[in-house]
Amino acid sequence: MLSEAGNIEVQNRQRVFVNAGCGVPGQGRLPPLFDSWRQIRVDVDSRVAPDIVADITDLSVIESGSVDAIWSAHCLEHLYIHQVDPALAEFHRILKEDGFACIIVPDLQTISQYIVSDRLHEVIYESQAGPVTAHDVLFGFGPAVARGSTSMAHRCGFTPTAMLNRLRQGSFVEVVLRRRPSLELAALALKKASSHAAAREALLTDLAL
Repeated sequence: MLSEAGNIEVQNRQRVFVNAGCGVPGQGRLPPLFDSWRQIRVDVDSRVAPDIVADITDLSVIESGSVDAIWSAHCLEHLYIHQVDPALAEFHRILKEDGFACIIVPDLQTISQYIVSDRLHEVIYESQAGPVTAHDVLFGFGPAVARGSTSMAHRCGFTPTAMLNRLRQGSFVEVVLRRRPSLELAALALKKASSHAAAREALLTDLAL
């Protein structure tokens, strides 16, 4: 719902999360935790019909301290490295004081084994969009980029330490970081310590953290 000022007004009767870099509806599995929550879909690509068309470095249309959580899966790596801190600052700004962000990115430390063993173009796994190689993980899904979706290119990357440092610099008080079997890093970042304890434990279970 829009306010008179043109900003998104978040209803307080239901927990709300922002799906930052949402992509095509149904393409990415959301944790069961969010089944009963209201979702605000944000993406830079208007073709995926998001609720808000925006770059995640500028979420000014969403009021400060107005959402309970942020889900961002395979989005940060599409930014240039100098844009990561502004994006995390926006995540922090729009979260309520007891809110949290869950961020999924490719695990470049794990992917590096394919590079050092000269398997850059070897298929690592099959995705909904097709086979994925180490090259795709590093630079973005090749077939999508070839079709003209240049926003799908990867412009930065993360190892565990790099991810932790960015989140801590972004003023998140508590960060849990784990590797997932799907060559991903999953970070749960809390705006303040021990916030949303029940939701935190449910999400850690959903993500096998």
